Amino acid sequence: MSTRPVRLDSRLGRLVQKAAQTSKFQPVALKLAPRMDTIVSRLSGGRFTVTSLIVPTLLLTTTGAKTGQQRTTPLATMPDGDDVWYVVGSNFGTAKHPAWTANLLETPRASVTYAGRATPVDAHLLTDAEKAEVWPRLTKVWPTYDTYVAKTDRNLRVFRLARAT
Repeated sequence: MSTRPVRLDSRLGRLVQKAAQTSKFQPVALKLAPRMDTIVSRLSGGRFTVTSLIVPTLLLTTTGAKTGQQRTTPLATMPDGDDVWYVVGSNFGTAKHPAWTANLLETPRASVTYAGRATPVDAHLLTDAEKAEVWPRLTKVWPTYDTYVAKTDRNLRVFRLARAT
């Protein structure tokens, strides 16, 4: 899922970023993108998602905070070496935190599938200082995060997912 054949500064890359910033895109993206990514990932053995054409993407499997059931969510990511990933609970700038963030807060042990490889991870919610340090790198991966921050009153949760010890 690390394949990123469409450059963010290309015409298509800029178009996707612009669309991702609109309020009309959000409801569609919240429903359609995860479903498409899950199906394509399943068909490719976890090696590919549709969104990985634009941004590095992983599949995060968490334990549901309320149900205790396993939940898998495709997410944009910033890989940091072989065994660390950063993910942002942007939810496209909507008013609510995404459910997967609550799941990680309740049960930080999870699993990441990236480039077809499953890795058990421990999640760490970044402090504001840690987030400020990593934010410029995150916005290089997906510049639209800054737009999401401007759209919502909530403090976007950013997690560091590292190989479980």
